[in-house]
Amino acid sequence: MTRIIVSKSVQETISAGKRLGALLGAGDFLALTGELGAGKTQFAKGIAEGLGVDPATPITSPTYTLLNIYPGRVPFYHFDLYRLQGSEDLLDLGFEEYFHGDGVCLVEWAERLEETLPEDHLLITMSHDGDDCRTLSFTPSGSRGEELAGLLMSDHK
Repeated sequence: MTRIIVSKSVQETISAGKRLGALLGAGDFLALTGELGAGKTQFAKGIAEGLGVDPATPITSPTYTLLNIYPGRVPFYHFDLYRLQGSEDLLDLGFEEYFHGDGVCLVEWAERLEETLPEDHLLITMSHDGDDCRTLSFTPSGSRGEELAGLLMSDHK
């Protein structure tokens, strides 16, 4: 079942990410989709904060490096697949090993993963609803995805 959060500001988007980040643990996988400017990187900043990444560390979209790794209470693997054509590119780079590892994976432009998307994940689709307003849709897959979505919504006020 898809759950929805409406964010009315950049700070609310970051806050939603922070709440989810506080719930995450090793092996969790977040598949993030949405058009350019939908707030994916702002959401990732909140995830980093919730994971205990040093606040002085700039959280940027790894569009050209494809992967940024941030130390926190568990490693935070932040992927941006915008420049990739499909899942074969990802496999060629060897990034799939991170998907079931000791940290949290957040993948921007996750639709490029195709069949390599882990079965257990939380799909987060972000869309514009005006100047600063965004809709964040959380669609779980697998038991852990379901658990995360439920915990996030029980915490959402």
